[in-house]
Amino acid sequence: MTQANEVITSAANPLVKRIRSLADRKHRRREGAFVVEGVQPVWRAVEAGWTVETLVVASELLPDSAADMVTAQRARGVRVAEVSAELAGRLTERDRSPGLFAVVRIRTTASDSLDVPADGVFVALHDVANPGNLGTIIRTADAAGAAGVLLVGDTADQFAPSAVKASMGSLFAVPVVRLPDLPTFFGWARDRSVSVVATSGYAEREYWSGEQSTPSAILLGSEGDGLPDVALEGADRVVRIPMVGTAESLNLAVAAGLMLYEARRHRIGSPDSRGTAE
Repeated sequence: MTQANEVITSAANPLVKRIRSLADRKHRRREGAFVVEGVQPVWRAVEAGWTVETLVVASELLPDSAADMVTAQRARGVRVAEVSAELAGRLTERDRSPGLFAVVRIRTTASDSLDVPADGVFVALHDVANPGNLGTIIRTADAAGAAGVLLVGDTADQFAPSAVKASMGSLFAVPVVRLPDLPTFFGWARDRSVSVVATSGYAEREYWSGEQSTPSAILLGSEGDGLPDVALEGADRVVRIPMVGTAESLNLAVAAGLMLYEARRHRIGSPDSRGTAE
């Protein structure tokens, strides 16, 4: 075991090799762990009570506030491994290493245990392949007060490095549930009286039109193909996001953001109706 005062400088070190291996989904599944990078995301994982196996630190790159957090975690028995700044730079795809990484145990939420508030809004993603989009949607869902994110079918892994990075720590605040297919998703929604709002560029109604009932789930399809017919046929409402320029489509995370904040506007009312702007 690496001692706290030993500085790792070799990429052949077993811990460094493990961190790199966890970029691969099969290794994450086998080991039940993933890597978090950056001061704020690691801090949020710690605050949310996720199990941190190891903190990997390049001390000369850390701000004092993060160093204090590392010291506190060491005192609680968390393994802390020191790496050189040069090696920390090789562990990241960023221009400059944040100097802090964590190996965190995977935690999953079962669909049966997911809380469904009376006014709750969920995001459901079907066969979404881009983990960066997934992470951004999780972050937006957190900001908009969504009740959870549902990953349907062959959707990207929320613990992939680019998803974790894009979520900016919101992965530790928003429940994320995986469902195997659309029939299971629609069964989950039906059993909980969750209204499904699907998106399609061919829908007649704009996404802001009509009343929005809650609880609800905004169903979005893959970046390239959108939703299959069976998803549109099973939804309670099908809406579109109108576009007037030359672009053929919106980025999926942008579309999710528009839908989520429109749902939030319906839940809390317009600023004028409350007398103050939020």
